[in-house]
Amino acid sequence: MRGRRGPAQARAAYPACAESVGAGTAEPSQDCASAERGDAGQARAGTSPGSISGLRGERWSRDSGTEPGWRLCGEGECGEGEDWHKSGEYIRLAQWAGIAEDWGMESSSESPGGVVALRPGVRDTLGRPLRDLRISVMDRCNFRCPYCMPEDIYDRNFRFLSSRERLSFGEIVRLTRLFTRMGACKLRITGGEPLLRAGLPDLIGDLSRLEGVEDIALTTNGVLLAQQAAALTAAGLDRVTVSLDAVDEALFRRMSGGRGRLQAVLDGIAEAREAGLDPIKINAVVQRGVNGEHMLELVEHFRGSGMILRLIEYMDVGTINNWSLSQTVPAAEIVARIHRTWPLRPLDANYRGEVARRYAFVDGQGEIGFITSVSQPFCGSCNRARLSSDGQLFTCLFASGGLDLRTPMRGGADDGALLDLMRGCWSRRSDRYSELRASGASGGAPQEKVEMYYIGG
Repeated sequence: MRGRRGPAQARAAYPACAESVGAGTAEPSQDCASAERGDAGQARAGTSPGSISGLRGERWSRDSGTEPGWRLCGEGECGEGEDWHKSGEYIRLAQWAGIAEDWGMESSSESPGGVVALRPGVRDTLGRPLRDLRISVMDRCNFRCPYCMPEDIYDRNFRFLSSRERLSFGEIVRLTRLFTRMGACKLRITGGEPLLRAGLPDLIGDLSRLEGVEDIALTTNGVLLAQQAAALTAAGLDRVTVSLDAVDEALFRRMSGGRGRLQAVLDGIAEAREAGLDPIKINAVVQRGVNGEHMLELVEHFRGSGMILRLIEYMDVGTINNWSLSQTVPAAEIVARIHRTWPLRPLDANYRGEVARRYAFVDGQGEIGFITSVSQPFCGSCNRARLSSDGQLFTCLFASGGLDLRTPMRGGADDGALLDLMRGCWSRRSDRYSELRASGASGGAPQEKVEMYYIGG
């Protein structure tokens, strides 16, 4: 079972390590370094997937012939290993006790015997790690939502990518394996509309078997979900998010560009629940003057259903939707309107970098979330990279360009060369478009931005 555990549980499980590291000691205690880990969460030394650096820069490497299983490397003895760092400081060996998240690292239970293992990682110029990878498998879509793919631009004469131009499943798996070596552990399959890609369960199955992958989710408009939910779940899909902007048939047709049927989406959601893809998340873009006045209908429909509705501020993704701030309904306004009908209380985030601000209905009828990229940007905790269906790596949803990985990969580059390109791209990352927009300091931000259909939301 793919999963993770937080720092609070780790401290409770092994207080000796927490005290050692919390006190700021340069070296962990012997008890901490050599502790045997049980189900409660202690770490056993000698379980690293690579090498680790000490506080003063010493590198520790696994030595299966000794106990506790770690030795201090001499000059040139450790060989190649991943760097483990935050804000320029090297982490302590004691972090293997499971309290790594104090330094921005994650722990994983997906290791032999349930031993906690830290993830290697690379950080950008603002200290942000890579954790989430969004993989677009298709640039085409069977909707023509005006804010994403308006019909007057994406008509029958528009040239989408050919099958040859898109990455093969084998190429996607290869690149994803390299992303996991950089720290990615959560995958989200996107489009366009990903369910238009033939054989998608095969890709899900291949990705689910990669070491380091803890969670695989899918974002879809739901029209084709009823036919594919069972196969996707059997292949290893963990979660699904359905984009649905209205539960009124006429408004739904307007917001989907006249494509699809509302009932087909609702049927897809029902089949996904039947297949066990709970809890299902429903994403709705709230646009003033379009569906902003109807949001309570959405809330009423999904409240108490066991599904999680997430209301998204209409944002300036891409350049073809003629976005203006006047069309955005701030999350604070939405929360206040809902609260007047169904009182809400805030919830803590499930993990650092979570996109939605979470609330619970006071009467116990479930949870609702708000994605506040415009009014309350969250660039500082953004840990997401995006891979387009033709192999471009994007480090921001609002980017103007990406790094081409398909060309060197098809040109014969080995994994090491590709990984160097990917690490270099992430380590140079300085994106904070939404924060600059919110502060009014985005004058130098790119005006031409990649379109959402191309890299997913």
